[in-house]
Amino acid sequence: MDIAPVEIRYYQTVSQKRPFQEWLDSLDATLQQIVAVRFVRIRRGLFGDAESVGEGVFEFKIDVGPGYRIYYGKDGEMIVILLHAGEKKRQPADIRRAQAFWQDYLRRTRR
Repeated sequence: MDIAPVEIRYYQTVSQKRPFQEWLDSLDATLQQIVAVRFVRIRRGLFGDAESVGEGVFEFKIDVGPGYRIYYGKDGEMIVILLHAGEKKRQPADIRRAQAFWQDYLRRTRR
């Protein structure tokens, strides 16, 4: 049985900023590679350690260093919108920001 691949897209603000991309670009090459490997699995539909954080936003964890969290929304079954990311210690603030980004995305794409 063939499974359609999950498409990964980056959320973009009205001012053309991509918060997740900015976070990813700030990482060293080793961490960027760890994230890239995780995305290979997600494209296959294998989300691993992922859970809802409310308001349509989900997180998956990368247990390296201080512990990273990547926040995303699902646009249908096959599209993942990467919203924001950060370290576990900033989790509550990062979740609020990701939820705001998701609401903005929905407002602008559901017209």
